[in-house]
Amino acid sequence: MAASAILSAGVAGCVNIAAPDKPIVIELNINIRQEVIYRLAEDAANTIDENADIF
Repeated sequence: MAASAILSAGVAGCVNIAAPDKPIVIELNINIRQEVIYRLAEDAANTIDENADIF
């Protein structure tokens, strides 16, 4: 039992923590489609209300 503890201590690795060479890049892809569709729908509703005689 003591021999296995000594062997496992010799096999255990060392943990190194180092800063990366390149900067960390975080890409934020934000979808704004919903807001654009809402604005277009509101604009279309206003156009239909203003020109009710042609629709």
